[in-house]
Amino acid sequence: MKTRNVLMVLGGSLLGAAVVAMVAWSPWPRSSQGDADSLITEQVPAADATLYTCGMHPQVVRHEPGQCPICGMELVPKRRDSVQALGLADTTGVRVPRRFLQNFAVKTAVVKRGPLPVSIRTVGVLAHNEERLVSVNTKFGGWIEKAHVNNIGESVAEGDVLFDIYSPELVATQREYLAAHSYVARLVAGGADSDAVERAEALLEATRERLKHWDITDAQIARLEQEGTAPRTIRFFAPASGLVVAKSGDSLEGMRVDAGMTVLKIADHSTLWAEVRFFEEHLRHVREGSEAVVEAEAFPGRSWNGKILFFRSAVDPDTRALTAFVEVGNADLALRPMMYVDVSVRAGGATDAILVPAQAVLHSGERAVVIVAKDDGSFEPREVTLGVAAEGMQDIASGLSAGERVVTASQFLIDSESNLKAAMDQLLRGAGGGTAEMPRGDASHMHHH
Repeated sequence: MKTRNVLMVLGGSLLGAAVVAMVAWSPWPRSSQGDADSLITEQVPAADATLYTCGMHPQVVRHEPGQCPICGMELVPKRRDSVQALGLADTTGVRVPRRFLQNFAVKTAVVKRGPLPVSIRTVGVLAHNEERLVSVNTKFGGWIEKAHVNNIGESVAEGDVLFDIYSPELVATQREYLAAHSYVARLVAGGADSDAVERAEALLEATRERLKHWDITDAQIARLEQEGTAPRTIRFFAPASGLVVAKSGDSLEGMRVDAGMTVLKIADHSTLWAEVRFFEEHLRHVREGSEAVVEAEAFPGRSWNGKILFFRSAVDPDTRALTAFVEVGNADLALRPMMYVDVSVRAGGATDAILVPAQAVLHSGERAVVIVAKDDGSFEPREVTLGVAAEGMQDIASGLSAGERVVTASQFLIDSESNLKAAMDQLLRGAGGGTAEMPRGDASHMHHH
């Protein structure tokens, strides 16, 4: 006759000297003889039938005589009172009296249907907001004669003086502007014809535009007209507010500047970017615009709001992670670039899930089992397919229905032969209505699942 394997999963709760034990059954066939710690049995027949066991391996139980599959010894009849005590509600359930459950605090939970948000935690490093990082450069060559800002970390506001620069090209253009301005004034004062005045004004406007293209301000041009003399140096102003985060040399004073050369970099730190990594299994839950919460060890108890701006185009081949950039508000400038931060993203997850507490699921290799508490007082081990797990809850993709009850408290898999036998005897006594006793053996052999 085809035999089936019974995996004894025992629910236990270590409170003082009490250990809860309960039996769970594995519905898949035995794959090898080497699994000596699992209970080897067939479906238990009527209470008046005789069961046979091995004197050396009491976990082997069969309803026909034969040899032990572990050691080869002849099986011997099992005590009839133990057989009669094991009352089965059906071929897949074990009935346990209420007194047994109360003594060992076996707890159950109702299977529910509902949404299951997914919270993903990762780590990141803060960096400048590259959209608010400004390079300071000139559009003409020259020499910096005086630096008003010369240190990395200095704070500047838009319009502050950064340095005074001498540029022969700029001096020459200012003189051209003054000459054109004077020529227009003379033509107007002398009553020249309108065509001549228009040509002179066009020349003046072209020179003005050249100065403005070199970032000379309207106020500076007006001062040039008022003074009538081209200054040797001209002041260069900060194009944005923020902190100086880079400069070209050790000291700006006396440095030669070429057109287009970056002299300083100014970063606005009122917002920062956190560079974080999400692994492949998280990518179905996160997207651009997903809200995030950022925490830093430097400021316990504080958090900052952020959102995912964009992702890099490819997964890192070494880490199998995709880099994302999270924009973080930093109005009080407490956060600094290069700080390590923890980033949490709360995603949608499953919207209409079958939910059980995560501790209700027993894992055995590639399979997952829950113990279903039936209305008639029996317990049924049932294999399930798992979905998303989050916040202490487990989505069951198949195998359970909303409204059923599952065992949640104190589930232990006994992996030693002595504990397995003691727990089996305890269950038999509990099923027969006697007083349940604590299984003997070292509790260190119990593994929580």
